[in-house]
Amino acid sequence: MGNPFKRYRIDRLFFGSFALLVTLVIITIIWISYSLTSRELATTASTNQQKLLNELNNEITSRMVTIEQISLSKSRDDSLLSLLSGDNDEDEFIRYQQFKEVKQSLASLTNSMPLIEGIDVFMNDPGYGDSVSYIQFLDLKEASRQYWAEDIKRNDFAWSDEYKRASFKGEISVISFVRTILYNNKRIGYLVIHLKSELLGQVLIGHSTGEVSRIMLDMSGQPILQIGNVPDAETWADLKAKMDGPSGVFRIEAGNGTSASLFVYARNINSKWTLVEITPWSEITKGSVKLAKVIAVIGALSVLLTLIITMLLSMQFTKPIKKLVGAMNRYSVDGENLKLPDDYRNEFGYLFSGYRKQNERIEQLVQSLRERHELQKKAEMEALQANINPHFLYNTLDQLNWIAITNHQEEISRILELMGRMFRIGLSNGNTFITVKEEIEHLSCYLEIQQIRYKGALQFFIDSPESIQLLYIPKMILQPFVENAVVHGFHNRSNGTVRIRIKQSEGKLVIEIEDDGQGYQPARTPKRKTGGYGIRNVRERIFAHFGGDYVVELKSREEGGTHVGVTLPVLYTIP
Repeated sequence: MGNPFKRYRIDRLFFGSFALLVTLVIITIIWISYSLTSRELATTASTNQQKLLNELNNEITSRMVTIEQISLSKSRDDSLLSLLSGDNDEDEFIRYQQFKEVKQSLASLTNSMPLIEGIDVFMNDPGYGDSVSYIQFLDLKEASRQYWAEDIKRNDFAWSDEYKRASFKGEISVISFVRTILYNNKRIGYLVIHLKSELLGQVLIGHSTGEVSRIMLDMSGQPILQIGNVPDAETWADLKAKMDGPSGVFRIEAGNGTSASLFVYARNINSKWTLVEITPWSEITKGSVKLAKVIAVIGALSVLLTLIITMLLSMQFTKPIKKLVGAMNRYSVDGENLKLPDDYRNEFGYLFSGYRKQNERIEQLVQSLRERHELQKKAEMEALQANINPHFLYNTLDQLNWIAITNHQEEISRILELMGRMFRIGLSNGNTFITVKEEIEHLSCYLEIQQIRYKGALQFFIDSPESIQLLYIPKMILQPFVENAVVHGFHNRSNGTVRIRIKQSEGKLVIEIEDDGQGYQPARTPKRKTGGYGIRNVRERIFAHFGGDYVVELKSREEGGTHVGVTLPVLYTIP
């Protein structure tokens, strides 16, 4: 007989085959209408439930993520870290002020978000507290006895499930988010934000009417929050084993005194929580007999009409869509992109126009981000540069004051002259880079002031070839190390020597600063404002300007004193 698709007209063959198929489908629907409509209703119900669960998940995720972000921000708050780390334990007034500031900040957060029932801060030696406050400061030793103690052992942050929390208003159902507070890679406390289960339950119910049974699960599949009639622990273990993938649906068969139900679960791509809804099967199949005939007729007509329309319009619909998909796949910000037709005046024209506008907006945003990055980098450079000037100014003025009190005033004129030269170089018309010669002049002025202070007991030597002095380096890059040599190295000493050598070696500018003082003591450096900050500032400026190939090294000399090594690129012009 051969292949009928090669002998008969395709339209007759198509409609004849389709008519036979529709007839068989309708007869089948008549006999098994209840089964088909039940499945259709179940599919529709599960689809709608998954959409609803996704919407609810988005809303819940938004609130939960907001709580996580707030917790992260608060855990990095300088006032909280300072209070918990005990940096100011020696000053009770400062510690009490920090306590008030932290408490006020957390109280404002609690008052501004009705979802938050209260906040606990676990710390060493809380000291202060108010038993009738929404903000509690508790001893860190008590953390191991909290409901969420086991959860936080596995991570730096964790969500608890619903539990009863004792407060000054009585026991309240809450869900808690716990975050470990770290300081210098060391745990110093916990920040616990308690959310009202009642309000979260209202979000979980949404706009649903009647009785609903929904469960909120964490990443491990354990229930966090549940409303309505939910399975017992044994039944839940069996249902959990059937959950495959982020979203799905299956039927729970009747048995053990329970009725058949539809089990629907959904988790959004960017969400850590899964929502489950359990609906009695009787509610889903209600009225399926009445709908069976309607669905059969509508189904047959829909299939017929859809097939005819599809044959006529599929090509016209798919052609522009394929062009749009191709353009999207080949899109590149800086590359050559596929041009879309501009003669469409319908919805496809709007899609093409919107896509072109989107590409233009993306290119504008990319350019804006590039410009903003450059401006931000420049601002960071200027900010780092600006930090060191007041640091040096206040230190020098302090020396001038000391000289004015303890010595004859005829020395002031010389000091003022040296300071004027230093300020001129320090300002340098706002330039970030100066020549090596100017940097040496700046150091010489500072060291001469120190010579006046130490009555000539301080000696300094600067070795720099003429060929190097016209090279450019970041402004005041050496001053913090020289200042350290004087302030720290010669503290409580009657004399001292500072040697500065600048040379070129292997394509780099090498600067060495040595003194015969007390030697490098890293543990003491951060405690003095004149030391650690200036050196850290220099390191950050070098890294910001030149990256990680150029470093600063400090070490003690075997014969006594400190050796500082700084490597910089050789710059003949200002970058």
